[in-house]
Amino acid sequence: MCIRDSIATGDRWHAMASIIACKAGKDVYSEKPCSTTIAESQALADAYRKYGRIYQAGTQRRSIGNFMFAAQLVAAGKLGKLHTVHANTRPPATSHLWLPAETQPPADEVDWDRWLGPCPWRPYNSAYVRGRWKGHFDFHGGGILEWGSHTVDLCQWAALKDDTAPIEYVPEGNGVVCTYDDGLKLVMRTDGWMGLGTCSVRYEGDEGWIETGDSGQFAIYPESLRTERTVFARRGTDPTTHVRNFLDCVKTRKPANANSDVAAQSHIACHAAYIAWQLGRTLKFDPVKDEFLGDEEANRMRSRAMREPWRI
Repeated sequence: MCIRDSIATGDRWHAMASIIACKAGKDVYSEKPCSTTIAESQALADAYRKYGRIYQAGTQRRSIGNFMFAAQLVAAGKLGKLHTVHANTRPPATSHLWLPAETQPPADEVDWDRWLGPCPWRPYNSAYVRGRWKGHFDFHGGGILEWGSHTVDLCQWAALKDDTAPIEYVPEGNGVVCTYDDGLKLVMRTDGWMGLGTCSVRYEGDEGWIETGDSGQFAIYPESLRTERTVFARRGTDPTTHVRNFLDCVKTRKPANANSDVAAQSHIACHAAYIAWQLGRTLKFDPVKDEFLGDEEANRMRSRAMREPWRI
């Protein structure tokens, strides 16, 4: 019998808990984002390849009809040669400030050490454990990772880039413009969307385009492509079909739609983009070695210090 595990902690624990569960022989469905660094992304994918477990990231839009339809149009060449994909992200910044220290409660009420897990120690504040950990560096990867774990993932999937990442990252305002080795552009941006719902994506080819989001609706050109749709609308926040895919894969042992390899790769692209944005300069990236070219400061940011005993 296969044992399944669901990871629904704060972001800081996702990679660590998934790897621990994998080593214990469990198949895992983990909430996104799957990692907080490039190094964690690599470790996650390595563990699931080594131990042969099933992993599904909670990036459920890979199993939602309108997003599947958009990707299918690209794959079928209905938009012509793809030249630009757009990922809806949020403002990237996170705070490096600590909230004021409060009296730490007993461990049987809040085990602060375990709550922090792999993160560097900081003083206890009750707001963190009530959900206000988001937006704080160490706990949260910023807006590029928050939504990009969904939307950059969708762009990589549609563009058939699940096994790679962009080679150039150019920060621009609240986003980053990225380029793959074949010239395809990936635009991570917050503004200028058509109002089709959160986590929107847009795919542009030399013969047409499609934009869609969590409403389940889409805008398309040429309009004649609308008749190609064969799936029913479903809101992008509905996890039903994605959970079903995970359970089916637990039985068949086939890779899930958002398996550890593809999730790690799209997260690496998000982390690289956020590093470029934090540094405020263009970065070149080797997606085979997962390292920046000629920039040691950027390369140091591929990982973060972790506390013992929470070491992968």
